[in-house]
Amino acid sequence: MHQNTNPPCPDCETPSSRGLDRRGFLSSLTAVAATGAFGGNPLFGSRAPTPKSTAETAVKALYDTLTAGQKKTICFGWDHMDAERGLLRTHVSNFWAITKPFLTDTFYTKDQQALLFDIFKGVFNPDWHERFLKQLKDDHDGKPWGAGLSCAIFGKPGTDQFEFVMTGRHMTIRADGNSTAHVALGGPIFHGHAPSGYNEKVHHPDNIFWHQAVQANKVYTILSGKQQELALVEMRSKKEYAVAFQGSAGKLTGLPCSELSKDQKDGVQKVLMSLIEPYRKEDQEEVLACLKKQGGLEKCTLTFYKDGDIGKDGEWDNWRLEGPAFVWYFRGEPHVHIWINVSDDPSVPLNAQNF
Repeated sequence: MHQNTNPPCPDCETPSSRGLDRRGFLSSLTAVAATGAFGGNPLFGSRAPTPKSTAETAVKALYDTLTAGQKKTICFGWDHMDAERGLLRTHVSNFWAITKPFLTDTFYTKDQQALLFDIFKGVFNPDWHERFLKQLKDDHDGKPWGAGLSCAIFGKPGTDQFEFVMTGRHMTIRADGNSTAHVALGGPIFHGHAPSGYNEKVHHPDNIFWHQAVQANKVYTILSGKQQELALVEMRSKKEYAVAFQGSAGKLTGLPCSELSKDQKDGVQKVLMSLIEPYRKEDQEEVLACLKKQGGLEKCTLTFYKDGDIGKDGEWDNWRLEGPAFVWYFRGEPHVHIWINVSDDPSVPLNAQNF
């Protein structure tokens, strides 16, 4: 199948074209998180995406344009089981194609490609559009947006049970209008970036996610010696995709956030806000609400891993923030992989594998 070499990927929209006061909503979000992440008032009343959200509206519009042949290729029943990947709509990996057609293939019309780009933009914070476009270009050999991405639709968009999944190298994202019970972000997602090659250099130059690790390492530097001993683990003992929930009875590694001082807790809150910043407001709010339901950051631990320290400089490239139903694993060596799994119920199973 021939590829369209001129896909619909215009420059990211300006703040005014989106009609959003982005700086305002992010600052208000930070303020609320600061009072709620470690307890206090409920966060946002558990607001989450709906079938009327921007990305979900674009999914419905795309679905309505699909021919019978297209639906046969990229549309599946809600509980479709794949022979290798299990329940297909819940699968996550670091490098995979959920269906064969790439988004720039002539399989899709130009209008459909434009809708696919709208879905992509719709799940992210507008301030991050350019960064994610950079990541995809870097990690797909300089190809235009969509050339290394594929998608699938489960259920029927517009109803209370549907999910759109987009995958590629270093990206699995979802839009489900809150169809999937208990989970945030539509289910487990994945990001990565290798802008300077498979083996990144010290400080990960040009990596769009490295500032999150910098924020986490700032917390490490203000820990006491005893706290650093608890937080720093010698080796990563699990496979990187092992981000299943352990629940309240789980034995979490690292330093319990409940034992932190106020300034240290403020630092962890800044890490949390950095982690959720890339996503649309509704997803940010749902992540925080799920975390709150499971006890907030008070029930989380922060772990740094001594192995995989690029440059042997004590700036920890690999680290993990984890709670009963919250796992954010940042694997920075040899290049950045980020595995994200958030729910309000630790019994939700994980369906993940590494390429």
